[in-house]
Amino acid sequence: MRCLLVADIHYSLPQYDWVVGESHKYDLLILAGDHLDVSSSVDCRAQSIVVEKYLDLLRAKTRLIACSGNHDLDTRDDAGEKVSRWVANLRRKDIATDGDSLMIDGVLFTVCPWWDGPVARDRVGALLEEASALRQGRPWFWVYHAPPHGSPVSWSGSRSMGDAPLTEWIGQYRPNVVFSGHVHQSPFVREGSWVDRIGDTWVFNAGHQYGSPPAHVALDTEANEAVWLSAMGIQSVQLGEPITRPLERLRMPPSWFMDRDPGQIPA
Repeated sequence: MRCLLVADIHYSLPQYDWVVGESHKYDLLILAGDHLDVSSSVDCRAQSIVVEKYLDLLRAKTRLIACSGNHDLDTRDDAGEKVSRWVANLRRKDIATDGDSLMIDGVLFTVCPWWDGPVARDRVGALLEEASALRQGRPWFWVYHAPPHGSPVSWSGSRSMGDAPLTEWIGQYRPNVVFSGHVHQSPFVREGSWVDRIGDTWVFNAGHQYGSPPAHVALDTEANEAVWLSAMGIQSVQLGEPITRPLERLRMPPSWFMDRDPGQIPA
């Protein structure tokens, strides 16, 4: 299975256009939160309508998972905590989203919402506990907008901006993979990274860059390889092997990238 991870598009329509053009090459597209941009002059309600139209296009091309991020919150729940109603409603479009656990090609995926307070945080904990009973020895991948605290994938250049409960849940449940985003700078700053391994768990954060294409991670479960592509170039890790730092830039893309338009691969 080939998975494409993109996060933190923040209403960049050129980046959505690129994802639409590339998505048919993958078995699964993962959009790990912050679809909208609260700093934009465009009202967030209008943004969500436009983004939903893009998601309709993407869903017609491949399977799609989308979780909420902190920029996507649009209402409050009964506890007064912020939640993303419009992202949760994507389920009606056959898009796996906040609170879902589903099997895809023998892999269990759990999609976690952004939590804004203790009640929503506890719901995430309950979601993971419930999903753990479904695992039954299968690979388990999480989609969780924030990266774990204390990891290079959450390093801003001056401090860790990760999620402490996520770090604890990774230690408790030991998923195989966590797809995240949120901390834009991590792959581009000293002592930061787009990939980390916490015990047996691989954690990815593609980071955020302006323009098209967005920074992204492609993971191939058959090749057992993950590749990061950005304006910084191309880097790769073999899953199941220790990470050596600094990661070396690939001189040539992996063979499963060779069907890509060369113009889409950074020089």
